[in-house]
Amino acid sequence: MHAELQLDNQICFRLYTAARLITQAYTPMLNELGITYPQYLVLMVLWEQDSQPVNDIAHRLQLETNTVTPLLQRMEKLGIVVRKRGKEDKRQQIVSLTKKGCDMEEEAYKLIPAGMGETLKACPLQMDDYTHLASELDSIIETLKK
Repeated sequence: MHAELQLDNQICFRLYTAARLITQAYTPMLNELGITYPQYLVLMVLWEQDSQPVNDIAHRLQLETNTVTPLLQRMEKLGIVVRKRGKEDKRQQIVSLTKKGCDMEEEAYKLIPAGMGETLKACPLQMDDYTHLASELDSIIETLKK
């Protein structure tokens, strides 16, 4: 057996497992909000800056627009966002938060940071470690995007 092909030697497996388990840890909190993890990601983008074109949201999430569009359609049915045609470019769709979507920011703030802190409290990492890890992951992401 080649050592390079052993599961324990794969960074990709660790990243995949960590991402899956982190998403799983978010699930109970997001269920209280009535949203999925991908919907939460869209909300975070819109909480940072409301009323954005679909293309900008997709770009920020590093997803294709054809992945984001059905997500936005479901969010619109939930009354969290509205989509309207752009004023200058009618082909463009602008996504904006509804009052419900705006109000969810406070609900999420009360639930999620403390909830994830509680979930990860047994982990020996400190806040500086998470900041460093985020920077290292950003480097990997930027390298792979090229």
